[in-house]
Formats: sequence, C-alpha cells, structure tokens
Amino acid sequence: MRSKSKKADTLITHAGRDPYANFGVVNPPVYHASTILHRTVADLEKAQRNRYNQVTYGRYGTPTTFALEEAVAAIEGGHRAIAFCSGAASCYAAILGFVRAGDHVLVPDSVYGPVRAFCTGFLARFGVATTFYDPRLGAGIAELFQSNTRLVYLESPGSLTFEMQDVPAIVAAAKARGLRTVIDNTWAAPLFFKPLALGVDVEVIAATKYIVGHSDVMMGIAVCTEESFLPVRTAATEMGNHAAPDDCYLALRGLRTAAVRLRQHQAQGLALARWLEKRPEVARVLHPGLPEDPGHALWRRDFTGASGLFAIVLHRDIAKPAIDAMLDGMELFGMGASWGGFESLILPAHPERLRTAVPWTEGAVLRLHAGLEDLGDLIADLEQGFARLAAAR
Repeated sequence: MRSKSKKADTLITHAGRDPYANFGVVNPPVYHASTILHRTVADLEKAQRNRYNQVTYGRYGTPTTFALEEAVAAIEGGHRAIAFCSGAASCYAAILGFVRAGDHVLVPDSVYGPVRAFCTGFLARFGVATTFYDPRLGAGIAELFQSNTRLVYLESPGSLTFEMQDVPAIVAAAKARGLRTVIDNTWAAPLFFKPLALGVDVEVIAATKYIVGHSDVMMGIAVCTEESFLPVRTAATEMGNHAAPDDCYLALRGLRTAAVRLRQHQAQGLALARWLEKRPEVARVLHPGLPEDPGHALWRRDFTGASGLFAIVLHRDIAKPAIDAMLDGMELFGMGASWGGFESLILPAHPERLRTAVPWTEGAVLRLHAGLEDLGDLIADLEQGFARLAAAR
C-alpha cells in the first residue's frame, strides 16, 4: 500500500503493505520457500539476471522479506533495504561491501562490542586495518584519514556510554575524500533519527530491538542509498545471509506499533534518568536527552526523540559485591543482553574492557532499558535495589 504522506506515523503504519494484492488481507502473508519454479528457460534466465528485484530463490528473499525491506526503506528514506538474520550480520555486510585486503577503516571507540571484535578479528585476519577513534572528534576525524582509508563507521549515541557524534561533520569530511560512511542507528530507529538524510551511505539497524519490539526475534536491516545497495547486497549474498520469512512477518507486525512504543519508551527512560540523577550513589547519568549531557546539543540538533536505553555511572568507591547485591534482587528489571522489548532491563557494562582510543577511567557502569511497566513500580524496584547496595557496602 503506497501513501502520499511522508509523515513517520503514516509510513510506519502503511509502508510495505498491499492488501488488495493478497485478497484484502491486511498483513503480508508468510511465504516459506527455497525453490522457486520458472515456466520457461527465458523466465529462468530473466530471474537469474534480476535476482535482487524479484522472487528467484529463497535465500534472496520471498514476498514477506521484500515487504519488510520496502517498509523500512520507505521509513528511513533509503533506496533499498536488506534484511539479515541478526543486527550483527547487517553491520558486518555493510563493512564488507566496501573494503578489501590492504584497506583501512575508522571505527568509533564507543562502537558495539561485536563490531569491534569483527574488526580486530575477522578484518585483521584478511588484511584490513582498523583505527578506533574518539567518537567526539567531529570534523577532526579528517586528520586520521590514510591513503588507504575506505570507510568511516559511526554509531550515535555509542554503545554503553552514549557519546553523541557530529554526524554531518564526519560525513562531510568523509565525502571530501570520497570515503563511504556506515552508521549503526539502532538506538533511534525507526522514528527519531534519519542518517541517510544527512548523507550517510548505509544505515544499519538491529531490528531485534524496537522494530520487532517483543524480545523474540533476531533481525538486522541495512538501509542503503542507490549507490551503496549493490555492494552491500552482494556482500550479504556472498556471506550466505538472509532473514527467515516468519521473522520478517514478526518484524513487520512489530513495526506497525513502533512509533507508539518508542514514545512510551522515551517518556519512561527520561523519567527514570531524571530520577537517577538525584540518587547519591550515581556519579552521572549517560543520556543525551538530558540537558546536562555533553552530547545534548548534537542530540537536539539531529534527533527528534530518544529511546529507552541509557546508562548510569556509579561512584568509584562502590565495589562489585555491593553492585551484585543490588542487581541480584531486582524484580522488574531483568538482567539480560539485548533490549528494545516491552520489558525493563539492567545490566553491568564494562567499557574499560573495550576502549583503546579513549580509556574508561570512571566508576562502574550500569546500562538500563526502560520498558513499558508502571513507572512507579520501576522506581520502587530501583529504590529497593539501592537499599540492598547500601546494606552491602
């Protein structure tokens, strides 16, 4: 179903749907397929030539896959989107689409941990060098460009510590040297930030998070400009990546309510962040939506909202046994990786184990995801946790 409106809420509701091509069924049906039959040799040869534009083989996508890709591309303002079996897979393919042995890439020091491991492991083994840079560099990143630099990777805000990046300045510096840019936009997608409109070549999203929204599907999506689509699509094919049709269906279903959920996650997250700012155990709150945050001005300039994910830094004199006592008794805040579902989460984070360009020297970090529970109940759960922390000190 195509809509003339470009408003986010309308696109999230209608993009990627064509009910009257499916007997009036509101949601695209699930097509399970590996083999696709062709009536003639001419039809087969045409399909082989157009394998990324029509249903030709299960791994290249079914109508269910294409519906999700069409919807997300429309919402994010991209030429085409590609669905993957995980967010990590979409990040890896977006990088591999543009680099080869002997190349150099720039990656923020605050990057998602598995991407860091991919760069220092997989890429290094195949002759691609990585420099991790201070995410706050902005236009100064140009000083790190080498003759063999091919790609600048961004993530704003950054994983675990939520540094904001000056995306337009970094993109402008990269374009001046003919370099490609890729950004992980999981934190703000699919509503609060549109990096392709700022000149980024590829946007990767862990759709596991807010697009699916129910903590039950692994999914990644890469949204590409016209020039970047084929390199990333080819990398995905060569890696054997694809998304299962049932997962695409669930992602489409989750997408339809993402705008409503994200606004509630935003409200809950900001309320919790403001409450935590006043706690004596908290040295500072890492949330770009707070006026006190160092990245707040960039957030206000480029973003239209905030998700429910943020972190707190505890005072340095709070030791691990006290933190463990706090976390072990939480009732509503679960301890688990991932985020973006309806439930609240709290997790010890360890940026000091990862950083190389900007070493982490502050206190212990706890990452929180604000779910959809009653706000008062969430605050009460945290209050009881801090009481256990105090008793264990």
